Amino acid sequence: MPEKNTIGHKIKNIMEMRELSAEQIAKNSGVNQLLVEQIIEGEIIPSLTPLTKIARALGVRLGTFLDDNPKDDPIIIRKGESNQVIHFSGDESSIEESHLQFYSLGAGKPDRHMEPFIIDIQEDHKEDIELASHEGEEFIYVLQGSIELIYGKNTHVLNVGDSLYYDSIVPHHLHANGEKAVILAVLYTPS
Repeated sequence: MPEKNTIGHKIKNIMEMRELSAEQIAKNSGVNQLLVEQIIEGEIIPSLTPLTKIARALGVRLGTFLDDNPKDDPIIIRKGESNQVIHFSGDESSIEESHLQFYSLGAGKPDRHMEPFIIDIQEDHKEDIELASHEGEEFIYVLQGSIELIYGKNTHVLNVGDSLYYDSIVPHHLHANGEKAVILAVLYTPS
């Protein structure tokens, strides 16, 4: 399993504990069975949308896939010390390379309801963008650079200091608007 993708191993463990097959997870989550199998085997770098749907199908928080060792409250992450990095493709159809690096700011807190991250967004030259949706809400605050959010039929450009809060059930796609961008993102997915 690639070093970047330990999530598949965690999903596989939960599936084994609950005696669920990839076929059942695919059916319950609405995620293509081949994609589920590739995520489980660590063959791909998944995007956030199928992971959110798989977490829901398994009845766990998204953070369950991201945590290593639960810690007591409070969780303190000092500047530059987030070593919990998750790489995502940012797009369900582009799974070969990662354009997003998620630095978890809540890893270790087992009962959290939000998923806070600092996200480095690398420039993505893809012209044909596919929108994705999942249950929940997202809050984004731009720390560096500029981002573009396609939200339904509208497009919004945000610069340093701008923020947005939206329902993630609406099809959307977020990417750097130009070179690299850095954002603070807080995701909420109901369990």
